[in-house]
Amino acid sequence: MSKSKLKRYNWFIFVLLFIGSLTMIFPFVWMILSSFKTVRDVYTYPPKWLPSEWKWTNFETVFRMIPFGRYYLNSIFTSVAQTFLQIVLSIFGAYCITFLDFPGKKKLTVLIRSTMFVPMVVTLVPMYLIVAKLHGIDTYGGIILPQVFSAFTLFLISSFFAAIPKDLVDSARIDGCGYFRIMGTIVIPNSKASISTAALFSFLGHWKSYTWPLIITNKDKYRTLPIGMKYLVQESSSEYQVMMAASVMAILPVLILFVLFEKQLVKSVTLTGMKA
Repeated sequence: MSKSKLKRYNWFIFVLLFIGSLTMIFPFVWMILSSFKTVRDVYTYPPKWLPSEWKWTNFETVFRMIPFGRYYLNSIFTSVAQTFLQIVLSIFGAYCITFLDFPGKKKLTVLIRSTMFVPMVVTLVPMYLIVAKLHGIDTYGGIILPQVFSAFTLFLISSFFAAIPKDLVDSARIDGCGYFRIMGTIVIPNSKASISTAALFSFLGHWKSYTWPLIITNKDKYRTLPIGMKYLVQESSSEYQVMMAASVMAILPVLILFVLFEKQLVKSVTLTGMKA
């Protein structure tokens, strides 16, 4: 391909990506600006980008309508606990699948992988009956524990563990290192990017989880943010700016995590072997 054709091709890709970026950014910017608008600004036609009066009281209204702070803390606690437990279990599981040989390993791997194809609605009733039998209704344990295992997270981490040369692991075994030392000094340090990415995906999934917390909780004390947003919609169906203010506050933890783990996320996409 000639240089002139390559330049035209690059410009086409750039314009295409720019248009796609604007399309994705537009709803986000509109949500932030709308959270500061008055009722008149929200329903003005043609729509106004900037609010005529910046109303910070929209955020206060959210807390007056529903126990938003309680829902927020519940979501933070359950999401962090679920993410931590899920990543720990997935690291141990991925290590076993990748580096250990034991009877029935292939059958077990196929069985775990097959759970990825089972819709959640199929497991909801059995899970609910088990949790109810264990008196887990309206408890943090009932929200957290049933959602701890994830085959996707396990295989995401194991795919990066597989990129670590087995000769390195074998040499550590010859030197007398045990399983936990090998995992702590060789495997995990060389897979930080993949573990960070898995943690980000895991937290995002638990943060926006709606169905399971909805059916397992009946009291405000244990309800999470997605359920609280549903009640807010019922309370403020005509107050669009209040819903936007709540949405802005709801996405803050995810944005903070993305900023903190952005480098690891990029590395995990491009990583093909050991970190130099």
